[in-house]
Amino acid sequence: MEQKNKSNRRLGMALGLVGVIIFGATLPATRVAVGVFDPWFVTFGRAVVATIVAVLALLIFKRPFPRDHTMQLLLAGFFVVVGFPGFMALAMLTVPAAHGGVVLGILPLATALFAALIGGEKPSIMFWFWGITGTILVSVFALLDGGGSGFAIGDMWLLMAALSASCGYVILAKLTRHMAGWEAISWALIVTLPISLPGTFYTFDSVYLTAPARGLFALFYLGLFSMFLGFFAWNTGLKLGGIARVGQLQLLQTFITLAVAALWLGEEISVQTLLFALAVLMVIVMGQRARVN
Repeated sequence: MEQKNKSNRRLGMALGLVGVIIFGATLPATRVAVGVFDPWFVTFGRAVVATIVAVLALLIFKRPFPRDHTMQLLLAGFFVVVGFPGFMALAMLTVPAAHGGVVLGILPLATALFAALIGGEKPSIMFWFWGITGTILVSVFALLDGGGSGFAIGDMWLLMAALSASCGYVILAKLTRHMAGWEAISWALIVTLPISLPGTFYTFDSVYLTAPARGLFALFYLGLFSMFLGFFAWNTGLKLGGIARVGQLQLLQTFITLAVAALWLGEEISVQTLLFALAVLMVIVMGQRARVN
């Protein structure tokens, strides 16, 4: 049994890493998208794109609607389909994607907190120590590498986005005890369609019909990958590896975001960034050795 648990944890970590890699391009893609579209159109439009794929998947696999979990699905949808993308889109109007990726480094600690409050997990004192250490590292990095501006209004939106995402992640992870990870995000998208579909039409502008390919690619990446496929791996990883433990991998998401921002948006990666990346990686390794019940 112990060997099976270790195997599940390793698989959970691997799947969680896949999810983090996919999510790592979300901020740069959002930055590109809000340069072309209204931020609320990006929020609702990406959800509609993901919902179309979700409906097809549920029809193909003939999954019945889980009526007993309607309220949890609504809450999860509110946080990860509307709240997180909306706050993030607003943030990307005022701060660079690289800076935003660093501020979102508080996600693992917030996820561990919600895992303890509503997920039933009990991280050890050492786990909290390493989680707080990692959060301090990325916070210091935000102050040092924020273009000299420190924390701004965009950072407030990012903090709201982090709280929305972490709470939604825990709710979705709890739902995976009753259904597959892809089903959880699929139904969360569908039950929030009465919000995302009217929102898309209301914020649509005819000029979007001639939007540049760069903006369209970013929008469809957010819908297909960030809003849908990334949750396949992420939800299952949280279930197998533990919400708090796998959630720590999001400390790496900061630096994946920086790398994508450098390649896609031309933002520079300094030696300071690489040193912080190494320090955060060490924190994750130590955190993985800490006990979580």
